[in-house]
Amino acid sequence: MEVLVDNRDGNVWQVPVESLNWKTDKIGKAGSLDLKLINDNPLENKVVEGSIIRATDGNQKIFYGYTFKDSFSINSSFSVTAYDQLKYLMYDDTFVMPAMTADQAIAQICKQAGIAVGTFEKTSHTVPAMVEDGKKAFDVTSKYLDSTLIATNRNYVLYDNFGKVDLKNIGSLIISPEKFYIGEESLLYDFDYERSIEDSYNRIKLVRDNKETSKRQVYIAQDSGNIAKWGRLQYFEKVNENMTDAQIKKLLDALLEVHNTVKKKLSLKCLGNWLVRAGVMVYVYIKKIGIKQLFLVESCSHDWKSDVHTMSLELKVI
Repeated sequence: MEVLVDNRDGNVWQVPVESLNWKTDKIGKAGSLDLKLINDNPLENKVVEGSIIRATDGNQKIFYGYTFKDSFSINSSFSVTAYDQLKYLMYDDTFVMPAMTADQAIAQICKQAGIAVGTFEKTSHTVPAMVEDGKKAFDVTSKYLDSTLIATNRNYVLYDNFGKVDLKNIGSLIISPEKFYIGEESLLYDFDYERSIEDSYNRIKLVRDNKETSKRQVYIAQDSGNIAKWGRLQYFEKVNENMTDAQIKKLLDALLEVHNTVKKKLSLKCLGNWLVRAGVMVYVYIKKIGIKQLFLVESCSHDWKSDVHTMSLELKVI
């Protein structure tokens, strides 16, 4: 494990690493790195706010980010918390956005925040114009990705790729089982499997106010079979008055398809592999509960200490 500190003063230095924790989430959070280092010369080997932190393990690039917090104790143990570039999307502002695709809008927001943009895959779907007042930039980017998912059933991930922000479809982020899989005979040492309809909906109700007639138009799509089994679980939303009947019908069908299902979650504890991070898809084979499929990594936490590397994963069926 190698961690380099660059104070942006022309000097780059390395210190021994006691432990490392790298966390990533698919939605709404910047990647974070928590380090415990041995630093016998804190006045000489300084870590200042905004220092660049690079973490690698052999040829594997792990993390590139910036120091936000540090602390020092009497035994020379030095703790550092750093975040990747997505941290700079956590600001509030007013966003007046014309109709555009998610990749165009997010690239524009990133550039306004001074974030280095890498590979952005085309999302194709045009999201209607929006005005978001006093909202976090990160939340606005998530709204674009949610709108694209509902309209197209295509799931995109925004993530920091060692110093440049990428936007990719999850289909481009599949870890082939030929590289490795996670299961009872491969990496896995504990798991928890959950099935739930707590956040599921089998009836979608959308309404549109018509200013000309001063009436409210109601649109409903439902699955009578699942209503009979689960009871009626209704999702309600007021849609933009400029949406057409065809657009509302398409939204109804898309929302029902997304929400009218049993939600499955799988939590894993296993030996670590640096290729795994939030947003990738990994193959899981757990014979005991009949699982043999790809899962999307919703959140991932890597722990490294004394050359022992483990990871905890929260997975979701797509």
